[in-house]
Amino acid sequence: MPRALHLERHLVARIGWLRAAVLGANDGIVSTASLIVGVASAATGRPEILIAGAAGLVAGAMSMAAGEYVSVSSQSDTEKADLARETAELADDPEAELRELTGIYVSRGLDPALARQVAEQMTARDALGAHARDELGISEVTSARPIQAALTSALTFSVGAALPLLVAILAPLGLVPVAVSAASLLFLAVLGAVGARAGGAGMVRPTLRVMFWGALAMAITAGIGSLVGTAV
Repeated sequence: MPRALHLERHLVARIGWLRAAVLGANDGIVSTASLIVGVASAATGRPEILIAGAAGLVAGAMSMAAGEYVSVSSQSDTEKADLARETAELADDPEAELRELTGIYVSRGLDPALARQVAEQMTARDALGAHARDELGISEVTSARPIQAALTSALTFSVGAALPLLVAILAPLGLVPVAVSAASLLFLAVLGAVGARAGGAGMVRPTLRVMFWGALAMAITAGIGSLVGTAV
């Protein structure tokens, strides 16, 4: 009886959207919480705090979407340019490209005869795909997806920013800086743990990392807000 195929699900397939999601949510929590804490530390009223938080949410989400789209589009343009160059090289000098692919497989541990055989078979099946994957490091899993990155970042930023804003709405006015800071650290801890879990990594280090940088950002912003409030 033939053995059943062993299908594996590798977590690297999530790297594109997971990176954008974690970045968006983290930035949403940290930037909005820092903005709220800074404004609240300046001893302004609740309406000013909520307006600042809401403005930070909308502006941040739009900025994240635009920034991710432009950044990942640049990566996509570079990939397309490399693939176009590789296509031209395959058409102009296929033998040289075959030798190049053979050399890549030799450098990875195959003996020259076997490497040549593998290169010939890969070239016969999909020459551009073989060079894209083994020479350029471009694959379906890691290729740039600008729209996916932009939408993911904008959505997760909005969700992340809404959390400290909700705390600012519910907390007593005098406790807004403390309540938002404490709640945001909790949110960041959950985000670090969830992101690490989704990526298959250990949870302790990512959780402590996002909490540390979030706490530092809020502490600096609160200090500046206090100084401004005192000066005014």
